[in-house]
Amino acid sequence: MGQIKSLNQEGEVRQNSEVIVLVSGGVDSAVLLATFSAQFERVIPLYVRGGFLWEKAELYWLRHYLKAISRPSVAPLKIADLPMNDIYASHWSLNGKKVPDSDSDDSTVYLPGRNLMLLSKAAVYASILGIEPIALGVLSGNPFPDSTPIFLRNMEVALSEGLNTDITFLAPFAKLSKKEVLEQGRLLPLELTFSCINPKGYRHCGACNKCAERLRAFQSVGLPDQAKLTARKIR
Repeated sequence: MGQIKSLNQEGEVRQNSEVIVLVSGGVDSAVLLATFSAQFERVIPLYVRGGFLWEKAELYWLRHYLKAISRPSVAPLKIADLPMNDIYASHWSLNGKKVPDSDSDDSTVYLPGRNLMLLSKAAVYASILGIEPIALGVLSGNPFPDSTPIFLRNMEVALSEGLNTDITFLAPFAKLSKKEVLEQGRLLPLELTFSCINPKGYRHCGACNKCAERLRAFQSVGLPDQAKLTARKIR
C-alpha cells in the first residue's frame, strides 16, 4: 500500500503508515477520510465534541458513513470531548438563537479559536499514540485566521516543541474548492454526510448558512443531494 511522505522538523523525509484524520459529518472530511484510507495503512478518524447544537446529528450520520464505506484501513471512530460551553456562554452554536441563515455572510459562522482547540487536542492524542501526521479538510478560500497555512505551520512548531515529538498537519485540500472536493468524492455515499448547524432532529434544516453552502456545492457539480431522502429511509 502506498505511503505519504512528509517532512519532520529537520526537513528529512519520513514514511508514515498511520494518520489521524479530524472528522465531522461534512463532505470535506468524509472525502478526506476515504482518500487517505487508500494511502495509509491505518487511518484513525477523530471527532472532537464541543457541545454544539449539531453534534448529535453529525455523529449519527458520521457513524452511518463509516459503516457504509467499510474500509479495512479505517480504525474505529475515536471521540474526544472538549466542552466549550464555559467560554462560549450564550453563543448561537450552543443555544440555537439567531443561527446564521442562508443569506448570512460566511464570517457569521466563525467559531473563535475552534481549530486552535481541535488541533491541540488532536496533537496530544497523536503524541500518546506515537503518530506524527494529523489531517484536516481545510479548503481553499477559507476566510478564518485559524485555517491559514502560516497558522498550521506555527501550530506544528509549537505543538512539536511542547509535546517533545514531531507533529505534522496535512491539509491536502487547501488548494481545492468545495466543488473540486465533491468531484473527487462523487462516487462516495455523500448522502450520509451532514452539513447543518441548526438540525431538525437528524435532518438538515435547509435554511441555515451551511445548508445553503451545501446546496450550492452539489448544484455546482450537477449532483443531486440525496440526504433528505436517505434521512427518511434510515429513520
